[in-house]
Amino acid sequence: MTAKSELHRKRRHNRIRRRIVGTKEKPRMSVNRSLNNISVQLIDDIEGKTVCAISTNDKSFREKHKTGGNVKAAELLGEMISKLAQTKGVKKVVFDRSGYLYHGRIKSLADSARKAGLEF
Repeated sequence: MTAKSELHRKRRHNRIRRRIVGTKEKPRMSVNRSLNNISVQLIDDIEGKTVCAISTNDKSFREKHKTGGNVKAAELLGEMISKLAQTKGVKKVVFDRSGYLYHGRIKSLADSARKAGLEF
């Protein structure tokens, strides 16, 4: 990723974050991706606490899938975060794509989380 495209992503992220706020009942689902990994957090912005988080670096993920930077890994991670959220009692979230364009890994993660029962 070039410096210019990273700057544009951060600007998009700032615009998005002005409108999106996570609460205890409806936390913010924040996605962060790199070339090799993806991580997802459910954040309560009112209290400033992370409800739950999962990453492609986690041991539970690595047992099921070897690589963490592709679309199949994003689909599996979406299912896993949905199940983890439901065990914490969360059914609805606000999706924060962190300025990343909604295609590829971000889209497949969101779609699989919706299929697994998370509402946003």
